[in-house]
Amino acid sequence: MNKLRILLEIFLVSTRLGLTSFGGPTAHLGYFHAEYVGRKKWMSEKSYADLVALSQFLPGPASSQVGIGVGVMRGGVLGGLTSFIGFTLPSVIVLMIFASLMTTFDISEAGWIHGLKIVAVVIVLHAILGMSKNLTPDIERKVIALFALVATLLFQSVFTQIGVILIAAVIGFILFKDYKDDGQKSASFPIKKSFSAACLVLFFVLLFVLPAFRELTGSYWVAVIDSFYRAGALVFGGGHVVLPLLEQELVPTGWITEEAFLAGYGATQAVPGPLFTFAAYLGTVMNGWFGGLIATAAIFLPAFLLILGALPFWDMLRNNEKIKGAVMGVNAAVIGILISALYTPIWTSSILKPADFALAAILFVMLLYFKLPPWVIVVTGGAGGMLIGFL
Repeated sequence: MNKLRILLEIFLVSTRLGLTSFGGPTAHLGYFHAEYVGRKKWMSEKSYADLVALSQFLPGPASSQVGIGVGVMRGGVLGGLTSFIGFTLPSVIVLMIFASLMTTFDISEAGWIHGLKIVAVVIVLHAILGMSKNLTPDIERKVIALFALVATLLFQSVFTQIGVILIAAVIGFILFKDYKDDGQKSASFPIKKSFSAACLVLFFVLLFVLPAFRELTGSYWVAVIDSFYRAGALVFGGGHVVLPLLEQELVPTGWITEEAFLAGYGATQAVPGPLFTFAAYLGTVMNGWFGGLIATAAIFLPAFLLILGALPFWDMLRNNEKIKGAVMGVNAAVIGILISALYTPIWTSSILKPADFALAAILFVMLLYFKLPPWVIVVTGGAGGMLIGFL
């Protein structure tokens, strides 16, 4: 009974955070700290800082992985699952409803949809500026980012993106092998190493077996699961990087139009919770509510397997300077991939005339200098898109 009460408490707290956590992953981590460390005192400052460091080290949605980790430390593996469901479910439901309206009423040509596409330009540009300060502070990492930008622009495919990430990891491994970090901490997590090892094995098995199984069977659903799982597994540097990965998977195959894709990305900025719930919108547009649930489960599964798999081994990983160097190289490449995605498909399909650029400039100033919340930017972008339609 006590276990059930703990799980219920985790669900209620995480659901409240899922309903109110606007502003992206950095803001989410602030909300989590205030709630889990400050109010609830479920964990110490040291344990929370260690968990955040792990989530930044791993690919996947950082805030979701921290939420899962908090749930695990509070209520075991079931606690992690409960925390994930509570934090993710509100935005999943909202985006699935939005997707249903998109397909039912065929509003893809509406002016406010074009405005949401311009919002996507502003959000990604803002993300690039914020991330580049930390991820490319020196000339070596700026060159890695430039390499990633040129490669992904000239050779646009998922395999190029994977190759760029691997090459950047090798370069980082070589260049930053003597990198030191004096801020190391240690913590213990209530998961058996055997269970964690099984999660890591399953992560890699699915990553390599799903594409092969997709080719062998030709199954549509296997292809969908593979596309979303691979996107979730290869996202280094935050949820915004999932945009080019998913765009390359879904738009060329004809599963979703570019207009619907970018409109959904803009709408995702208006809802609380993790950016990865964009998958719920995409899956619903493609295959209804069942498709939305499958896409959501597939894109979040890698993050779940990685956080559960890495928790007990975190101290060993973070104290290995060579591994840190590889991650530094990958994070620098992420900036290049983001800039490439900003140009195409986002910029080329959204900024079509001077009025579009003017609206984008207004929204950017509102976001960067006036520091207005994302939902205000989304509403203004939608209204501005309607006005542009009358010009």
